[in-house]
Amino acid sequence: MEISRQPCPNPGCSSSDAFSYNTEKKQGWCFSCGQRYPEKGIVYPQEVLEAFPTGKSVAEEEGRTMLNNQNVNVAVLPTPVVNKQYRENRGITKATMTKYGVLTEINHLGEEVAQEYPYPGGDIKRRLFPKTFTTTKGGTVAEELFGMNLFNAGSAKYVTICEGELDAMSAFQMLGSKYPVVSLSSATPNKKLLTNVKDWLSSFEKIYLSFDSDGKADHIAQKLVNLFPNKVYKVPHDKYKDANEFLQANATQEYRNAWFSSSKYVPDDVLNSTSDFVTLFRESDDPIYLETGIQALDEQILGLMQGHFTVFTAPEGIGKTEFMRYLEYHILSNHPGVPIAICHLEETPKRSLLGLVSYDLGLNLTRKELVYEHNMEKDVLDSIEKLTKDENLYQFSIGVDEDPISILDKIRWFAEASECKFVFFEPIQDLAYSRQMDGTVEQFLSELSTKLARLSAELNIGIVTIAHENDDGNIRDCRMIGKRASVVVKLERDKMNEDPVVRNTTTLLVTKNRPAGNTGRGGHLFFDVDSFTLSEA
Repeated sequence: MEISRQPCPNPGCSSSDAFSYNTEKKQGWCFSCGQRYPEKGIVYPQEVLEAFPTGKSVAEEEGRTMLNNQNVNVAVLPTPVVNKQYRENRGITKATMTKYGVLTEINHLGEEVAQEYPYPGGDIKRRLFPKTFTTTKGGTVAEELFGMNLFNAGSAKYVTICEGELDAMSAFQMLGSKYPVVSLSSATPNKKLLTNVKDWLSSFEKIYLSFDSDGKADHIAQKLVNLFPNKVYKVPHDKYKDANEFLQANATQEYRNAWFSSSKYVPDDVLNSTSDFVTLFRESDDPIYLETGIQALDEQILGLMQGHFTVFTAPEGIGKTEFMRYLEYHILSNHPGVPIAICHLEETPKRSLLGLVSYDLGLNLTRKELVYEHNMEKDVLDSIEKLTKDENLYQFSIGVDEDPISILDKIRWFAEASECKFVFFEPIQDLAYSRQMDGTVEQFLSELSTKLARLSAELNIGIVTIAHENDDGNIRDCRMIGKRASVVVKLERDKMNEDPVVRNTTTLLVTKNRPAGNTGRGGHLFFDVDSFTLSEA
C-alpha cells in the first residue's frame, strides 16, 4: 500500500508532505528533494525506521553504511516525545479528550507535537502537527467510525456522524455530552465501512450528518440515505465549515439550534419539504416557450417549448430542412435576445447560412452563384451582419469520424456556457448511420432519444430535431424517438400534385403534445420557389 503526503525522512530535506512510502516494498521517494528511501550512506534513527521500516535493523544499516562509506550522513532525529497526556485542544476539554481516549504527545520543550485517535479495532490514527497522518495497522481506520465503541447500539434515539475526529468530539461536547457522536476517518473512507457499521447505525431512530460544508463527503451522505431511507438528517453549518469551527467561535448555542432544526437529508435534485415545493412554485420559469409564427400551430402547442424534446417527422423530399430553417429565422428575427444553436447534417454550413439570408432578403440566395447573379454580395454581407451581430447564433457540426453521442456534450456546452435556449439539429437518424448498420442503429437512437429528452428537462433547453419517416408513415429506424419526445408534429405535402399551390403547401399535424395536450391540424405553410422560403398559408 502506498502512503503519501508524509514528511521526508532524508537529511537536508524540510518537506512535510512530499514523501511517499510503499509498505510492501518498504521503500519510499521524496518528490521534493528527489531522494529515494532508504538512501545508501545514511543512518536513520530508530523513530524513522519505526515509521518507515526498511526490512533491516538499525545495527545492520549502521554497520553496512560505516563499512562502505566513511562519511556517514545521519538523518535528523525528530524531537523526542517525553509523555502523552489528555489535554484541552482547540476548545475541546480534557474531559472530552479522555472520553474518546485521545492523547496529545508532548516533547521535552513542553510543545504539543502530535495527537493519537484510537479506533474501535485497535488501530490508532496519529496526527503529527500541523496535519500529517499515519496509522499503526495499515489504515484499517478507514473501515470504522471513530468513537463507535464508546456508545452501545441503540443507547439513544439519535446518533451524529461528523467528518473528522476533532469535529466528533466538538459536536459531542456542544450537545451536552449526552448524545452519541462518531466520525469518518476522512471524506473518502474504505468501501467496507458501510458494511461494518450498518447494523450499529440501524439501531438508532435518526442519523444526523454534521459534515463539512465543502461538500467532499456528499457521496457518503447519499449512500447513507440509500441505506437508511427517511432516517438521515442534515445539520446545516451555514457560516461555519465544521463542528470544531462552531466550538472555537463560541457558537455552541448556534450549533445546538442547527442540530435541533436539522431537516431530512435529500439529494440536491430531490424535492421533499414544503419549502422546496413553495420555492419551485415561485421560481421564474419564463420564457417557457417561443411562438413559431404559425398561428394554427401555436394554438395547438403554444410554441417551441424550453425544457422539452420536440420532433418534426416527414417522409423524404417534403422540405423538412426548410421548415427547420423557417423556425430558426423566426427566432433570430423576432427574438434577437434568445441564443440558438443550429446544425443541418445534410448540407454545408455555408448553405445553412445562405438559407437564413434568403429568408432575410426574401430572395433565393442559397448558392453563391445566385448571389453574384443578382449582384447581391453587399446585401448578403449586410444581412449576415444583421443576423449575427448580437452573437446569438451558434452554428455547429458533427464530423464524419466524430462520435455522434458527442452531441450531448455539445448541447450541454451550448446551454451552460453560451446560455442557448434552443438547439436545432437534423436529421436525427443521420447521427446513427456512422455506426454499424443492423441492430445497433435502433439501439443507438433509442439511447440517444432518451438522453436528449432528459437533457432538455435538466438544462431547461428546447431541443428540436427532424426525423425521417418510412413508407408506412412511421418514424424510421426507431419508434423510441417519438415516444421520448414531448411534442411530435407530422409534416405532409402532396409533392406530385399538378396544382402548384397544392404541390408546394405543407400541412402540419400535431400527433403528440404532452405540454399542452392538444392534437390535430396545426396550420399550413406555402413554399415560394422564387424566394426559396416558407410562409404561413
